[in-house]
Amino acid sequence: MALAAAPANLAGKQSLRVVVIGDPGTGKSSLVVSAATEATSPAPEQRSKLIAECQSADVVVLTYACDQPATLERLSSFWFPELRRLQLEAPVIVVGCKLDLRGEEQGTLDAVMAPIMVAFREIETCIECSALRQILVYEVFYYAQKAVLYPTAPLFDQEAQMLKLRCMRALKRIFILCDHDRDGAFSDVELNDFQVICFNAPLQPNEIIGVKRTIQEKLTEGVNENGLTLTGFLFLHTLIIGNGKLETTWTVLRKFGYDNELKLRDDLIPAIKRAPDQTLELKSQVIDFLRGIFNMFDTDNDGALQPAEINDLFSTAPENPWSSHLYENCAENNVLGGLSFEGFISKWTLMTLIHPSNSFANLIYVGYPGDFDSAFTTTRKRRVDRKKKQTQRNVFQCYVFGPRHAGKTALLQSFLKRYHSIGTRKTLVMREISEGDVGPLLSDKESLAPCDVAVIVYDSGDEVSWQRARELLVQVATRGKNTGYEVPCLIVAAKDDLDQSPLALQDSTRVSHDMGIETPIPFSVRLRDLNNIFCRIVHAAQQPHLSIPETEAGKTHRQYRQFLNRSLTVVSVGAAVAVVGVAAYRVYAARKNASS
Repeated sequence: MALAAAPANLAGKQSLRVVVIGDPGTGKSSLVVSAATEATSPAPEQRSKLIAECQSADVVVLTYACDQPATLERLSSFWFPELRRLQLEAPVIVVGCKLDLRGEEQGTLDAVMAPIMVAFREIETCIECSALRQILVYEVFYYAQKAVLYPTAPLFDQEAQMLKLRCMRALKRIFILCDHDRDGAFSDVELNDFQVICFNAPLQPNEIIGVKRTIQEKLTEGVNENGLTLTGFLFLHTLIIGNGKLETTWTVLRKFGYDNELKLRDDLIPAIKRAPDQTLELKSQVIDFLRGIFNMFDTDNDGALQPAEINDLFSTAPENPWSSHLYENCAENNVLGGLSFEGFISKWTLMTLIHPSNSFANLIYVGYPGDFDSAFTTTRKRRVDRKKKQTQRNVFQCYVFGPRHAGKTALLQSFLKRYHSIGTRKTLVMREISEGDVGPLLSDKESLAPCDVAVIVYDSGDEVSWQRARELLVQVATRGKNTGYEVPCLIVAAKDDLDQSPLALQDSTRVSHDMGIETPIPFSVRLRDLNNIFCRIVHAAQQPHLSIPETEAGKTHRQYRQFLNRSLTVVSVGAAVAVVGVAAYRVYAARKNASS
């Protein structure tokens, strides 16, 4: 059944789906008829319906009959194990129906439910009602709605009886934003301002004194000479939630833009509109902001951020965004595992390239005060860059292709811990494409759109390796030509320190010449002979109209167009001569007539 949710816009919902489940005879139908329509039982023929309904529910109301103790026992023996098996994420309200038939010998609600609530922490609340006598029926659905609007699960760990990590991170960010003098505590003025921002009502002086006294009595470090500390602020919300006032904490969180997953709401992150061959880059003012953040969290002033310092930097975000495998080994770390400033900016650059919305959200989490447009610039389309024969990009993405054991990984790793001076800052993002991923990648029409340069690597001592690399080169060139996303290509002859294959060398030189690209670049990690390859890749990206490999089909098409253009030129000249001839004839005829 669906209930209209008047205040549900706070959670981004216009209606709530409430599913009522329980044993036969527990009062489900009577309860629902009092409010709406439908209920679900555990009968085998309704099992698939039970699963579907629970998985689509915003909240589940689980019933037992107050006059049937066996149905209460079934909560523990069947219903909650079943809901756990279904991996139910919706909050659960336990409702004792037929309150009017409840015997005095059965004990109080608190007495019968206490052990169940200890065993099953997913229970939001318990209530008893009577549909026949209309006792507390409205309250059942009020609590169901409240459980969705102000859920406990994202905020509080019932087992540990403490705030959950993501909740603490969100509240820490809010505390820092409202600590205007940055002294690590809420003064009375700041505490009052916070109250006005969140609840549009000031605190009276005696209320401020009362809040601080309550916290200090239970937690000495919760208040210092400057006011309410972060520790005290978090403890205050622990008390608030423990007293069942979840709406208070949720009001604070939503005032600062958080959704039910304790992330910034989607509407606070602008929709990004761009063509497939456009990317976003950090603006210089964001680089300056990040430099300040880097220096702030480099507490030991060693010019690098240790893992603990990075975790501290992102302690106001839902999680460390760089814990993903995408960011492993993608930037320089010193011998102690510290991240240099160049590596720090490289990771932000990568995040902006592959997930700009996430990049902007994390900028906000760490305190960036500007809007989206002040943070990023959208690059020109690569097709336009090729026509204009230049690019304004500062971040280039390079796809590295090659057969197995050709030396792709060694090439990528050779760039770590090396920064090259080429004038303005240029960042090169290299993506290794395994041989097995080439087919799925190139099957996507827009797969080459984000690519600035394609590097084809082969083992210079292995003729078979070169043959496979040549096939990959043709595949990339053909796909680029067919989709309109043509990509400059470079060939890298890896393992140059080992014995060379004369046939591979000869054929690779011929192929590169025939396709109109640079001859293969020798490369050796063992000899540290990188052959200035970073600059050569960047140069190819900066000259997007060059190094575009020409396939046989493309060459034939070009030759045909050249022939056609020459033919059209001849026809045009012939037509012009003919027109001139006719005009001359008419002039001659007119003169002849005049003379006669």
